[in-house]
Amino acid sequence: MRISILVLEGLFDTGLSVLLDAFALANRFSAANMGGTPHFDVSIVGMRKKVRSGQGMAIPVRPVTDDLKPDWVVVPALNTGTPERLIPALGRPDVRQAKAQLLKWHTQGALVAASCIGTFLVAETGLLDDREATTTWWLGPLFRQRYPKVRLDESRMLVPSSAGVTAGAAMGHLDLALWLIRRASPSLAALVSRYLLADIRSSQAPYIIPNHLAQTDPLIQRFELWARDHLKAGFSLQEAAKALATSARTLQRRCQDVLGKSPLAYFQDLRVEHAQSLLHGSGLGLDAIAAEVGYVDGATLRTLLRQRLGRGVRDLRADLR
Repeated sequence: MRISILVLEGLFDTGLSVLLDAFALANRFSAANMGGTPHFDVSIVGMRKKVRSGQGMAIPVRPVTDDLKPDWVVVPALNTGTPERLIPALGRPDVRQAKAQLLKWHTQGALVAASCIGTFLVAETGLLDDREATTTWWLGPLFRQRYPKVRLDESRMLVPSSAGVTAGAAMGHLDLALWLIRRASPSLAALVSRYLLADIRSSQAPYIIPNHLAQTDPLIQRFELWARDHLKAGFSLQEAAKALATSARTLQRRCQDVLGKSPLAYFQDLRVEHAQSLLHGSGLGLDAIAAEVGYVDGATLRTLLRQRLGRGVRDLRADLR
């Protein structure tokens, strides 16, 4: 498998490092245990002759040439973790050149993989339009606003599509590398994941901080404060809209536009978050925790936690042991 990692000035160091380490381990184990098959031919490609990482380290790159015909192009994240830094970066000359090169490679048959903020660069090309994708969870509202044609689900860690695959935040680069290795050899991916003490995660949901998402919109921020005060009382769209001096339709639409979910779904997110904090530190039983977040019994809460987080109460409580 020919893999070109497209690096840009000021990238996220860890993202590039885990990609290179994972593929290097895969090649080493493949040579030792599988006769050299499969093999990952990895090249680091830059739009400039000299590229430095976000931490100022020089990255050895090869230029784009006509003979470079990758099967996969991997786009690591830029080290621009806020909208104020990311939006200007997307207009840089080298980023515009990278977008054009991605489209050229794609027309030649290459598939495109990206993780974290790298997904923004792919979305800029239009390759994700009308396709499912994920991105770094805390920039989900910006992604949704900037690329309305993309069917975004930032709760997922990995989303394959006909254009390639997108992965979630930060360490999603490792999930992405393991996914690509698994396409070539599930047993090789399992071996690499054991050595790295990592495995492909299906969801970002356990890591999402609802409060952080609410900060991107004044109405959603006020709705979050109202919701936290009413977790025990239960949810009413009409009451929430009235308290916020808006209409139910406006609140419904704004939640969908900013968060990609209904007000009720966001209310449930806040319940889950509060229940998690009580599981970790309160010493309360499950029924008592359920009452604190507005449920009649622990069984209902147990079901909700498993649906939202993919983990049971025992697993969640074990996290801090």
